[in-house]
Amino acid sequence: MPAPTPVRPDRPPPDSPAWHALAPDQAVRHLESHAERGLPAGTAARRLAEHGPNALPEAPHRPLWRTFARQFASPLIAILFVAAALAVALGHQGDAGVILAVVLVNALIGTLQEGRAERSMAALRRLSALQVRVLRDGAEQVVAARELVPGDLMLLAAGDAVAADARVLDHALLQAAEAALTGESVPVAKSAAAVPAEAGLADRSGMLHAGTHVTAGRARALVVATGSRTEVGRIAGLTEGAEEPKTPLERRLERFGRMLVAASLGLFVLVVLLGLWRALPLPEVLMVAISQMVSMVPEGLPVAMTIALAVGMQRMAGRGAIIRRLSAVETLGSVTVICTDKTGTLTRNEMTVIGLWLPDGREVRVEGIGYRPQGRLRVGESSIDADDTVLAPLLDAAVLCNDAELVAPPPEAGEHGGWTVLGDPTEGALRVLAAKAGRDGAALRAAAPRHAELPFDADTQMMATWNGAQVWIKGAPEAVLRLCRPEDEALHARARAQAEAMAARAWRVLAFAVVEDAAPDASGGFAALQGRARLLGLVAQIDPPREDVREAVAQCRRAGIRTVMVTGDHRLTGLAIARDLGIARDGDLAVDGRELERMDAAALQDALGRVAVFARVQPAQKLRIVEALQTRGEVVAMTGDGVNDAPALARADVGVAMGVTGTEVAKSAARIVLTDDNFATLVGAVEQGRVVHANLKKVILYLFSTSMAALAVLLLALLAGLPMPLAAVQILWINIVTEGTVTVNLVMDPPDGHEMRRRPVPRDAALLDRALLGRVALMAPTIAALTFGWFAWRLAASAPEALVRSETFTLLAMCCWFNVLNCQSATASALGPRLLANRWLAGGLALSIALQIAVLQVPALGALFHAQPLQASTLLPLAALASTVLWVEELRKLRVRRRAP
Repeated sequence: MPAPTPVRPDRPPPDSPAWHALAPDQAVRHLESHAERGLPAGTAARRLAEHGPNALPEAPHRPLWRTFARQFASPLIAILFVAAALAVALGHQGDAGVILAVVLVNALIGTLQEGRAERSMAALRRLSALQVRVLRDGAEQVVAARELVPGDLMLLAAGDAVAADARVLDHALLQAAEAALTGESVPVAKSAAAVPAEAGLADRSGMLHAGTHVTAGRARALVVATGSRTEVGRIAGLTEGAEEPKTPLERRLERFGRMLVAASLGLFVLVVLLGLWRALPLPEVLMVAISQMVSMVPEGLPVAMTIALAVGMQRMAGRGAIIRRLSAVETLGSVTVICTDKTGTLTRNEMTVIGLWLPDGREVRVEGIGYRPQGRLRVGESSIDADDTVLAPLLDAAVLCNDAELVAPPPEAGEHGGWTVLGDPTEGALRVLAAKAGRDGAALRAAAPRHAELPFDADTQMMATWNGAQVWIKGAPEAVLRLCRPEDEALHARARAQAEAMAARAWRVLAFAVVEDAAPDASGGFAALQGRARLLGLVAQIDPPREDVREAVAQCRRAGIRTVMVTGDHRLTGLAIARDLGIARDGDLAVDGRELERMDAAALQDALGRVAVFARVQPAQKLRIVEALQTRGEVVAMTGDGVNDAPALARADVGVAMGVTGTEVAKSAARIVLTDDNFATLVGAVEQGRVVHANLKKVILYLFSTSMAALAVLLLALLAGLPMPLAAVQILWINIVTEGTVTVNLVMDPPDGHEMRRRPVPRDAALLDRALLGRVALMAPTIAALTFGWFAWRLAASAPEALVRSETFTLLAMCCWFNVLNCQSATASALGPRLLANRWLAGGLALSIALQIAVLQVPALGALFHAQPLQASTLLPLAALASTVLWVEELRKLRVRRRAP
């Protein structure tokens, strides 16, 4: 190669060409580097200052005050601020202080929980800085990956991470795992040859990309792009541009808040007009109006909502799901479609030999999955011995025509520690096969050391090694069979038919052959072996599904959630795995990226309902799939671990990234991170999301029914010309203390066991749906009739007004206690073991009762809340009367159960 033009540091690098279309020497000249010496250190420093560090731009850290301020963005909070301001204007600073204290507590809880989620995410990140070997000034150096610049020469070997986009200059047996970028489940062979400029990302064999890693061989590669200019950086840019939709919970809260704002303002005006009509003093009228506003607004709702989501978040974290945004917890309950990647998400990302075919016609089943060398080789129900005269040569070839190493777990890992593979996963699976058969790979290699080799080549699709006595050949069945002896054509025909049958099941098939007493001819290559090889057999591999994914998919289907595979792998492979897992059924379609590209929006919408697998898709296409599903009204969860998943993760209603194998780009784009990379964990999170939604509905039912009851009592007294039955501070006590002590604990209700048998919560479902409004229409009038009836009856009996107000205050609190038991279930009786199932709620009720007794019996508290002591002879009849709320709802539940089929 001719010497390059000397570097001119004052010249900025030219615009990037299609690097994969340039020959290696052209790429070197273009970047004014040197193919043997690399960049001078001074030039590298200047380019680092010009291009910046080799890192993706990080999202700016959200300051604590912004997280805190975001907690106030709710119409409910706005109403409370208005009520507090009016109270201050009228000189009731105590009432205003209580209202503002509730708002502050809510904001602090929300800030704490979001901060905890971010800290959990930070714990997932790998803190070690990546180091890279480079040539600078003709000497090999180790530098931080952040210091790489265009023109650097990277030195790569098996196991190395690729830290920047680079053009391969020269290599030996180079293969790279690109699943994180392209979705390709098996390593890709690389070469130094140029490819057409229009070649797709997965077909650029002369390129290595940031975010991938070398699985076999070695290479010298020229860095051509760093940081945001890499393919990873371009995809990260797509992620940043993807608009993050509001969650269903956020949309429902907005609608609910707008409704309460309108209703509160309307009632405020109505109360003022009624008060003026009754010729009451304006300050008194305004305090009554504030009381109405406070009664209308369920102050405990924002706090309960935050705690419900936080409880769900903590429960999910215990099951392996880190929630980065609280509202995503509830969104899971509305998910209707899960778009999931295949490699590493549905499958183990560990190639496994599943079967063999021997030349004598026997089919060998290989037990066990993953890299752990445990499992039998059997024909039918009988085990086959490793010394079998037909099987043994095939096992020898699998070990000797192989560059991978099988690594046992360290002794401290115990019996069930994880086995790993160094090198190509496909070759690693062959080492596992030999170990399962009892073949000592290390001893075999020591006894028959390699003398020469013909490396794997994408054109020949074969590899050969020579140990001095035999040439062992491994490769694609058609390629290997072309080298085999012509006199065995009948055997070869059977082998071709068997290979086709295996491939039809989406198994990756390799053929093995041997040439006796020959050496590989470097000049003649494989052509020198033509017609001399003897077929040893076929080996079929799969990337096996995770053990519990099949049941998780079935559980999703029962829950009304559709699973769609979106993968960068081949359509045939994806469809076979989808059928095996129950994702695809008869009549379902598989669409690849090229077909998807030809579809317009209308055609895609028409096909979406029948497509179970999208294969060979590009990042922008994944984004299009998610958006198309959302256009159909679906609530979409997108799972993934690769850089190529990030844009769709950001755009989905719930982006779910893998915490172990997932890239940092994917984790940053997602709202949920699975710490165990288990698809089944997502199903558990969906179940918990539905539990959260059900508990939120219980809270809303309780708060709204009691708030409407208190409002009705006040309005009835105003219309009847009676004194106000409750002081404003007593209403605050009911709304904040009496309700608050049980509301927070109501969200701790355990699952009822039927969550995954229900349909997903509709995206546009109202917080107060018809069923809840029907129950409110029964509960609120019952409470209001009891409370106002007692108040009017006692006044008519000429009881002291202050004493009657204390009795009414206590009766309303007791009604709240019985009503919270009603809200635990829409159908199950509160008289069974349900209360004991939620010890938090039982404790909250006990605390609420104790606090109410303290207000009545402690003189200082009584003076603050305008309450007088009540005797047991009064409290017992009040409790009996308040229990009517429970009996009325129990009769309704009994009627519902009798009508149920």
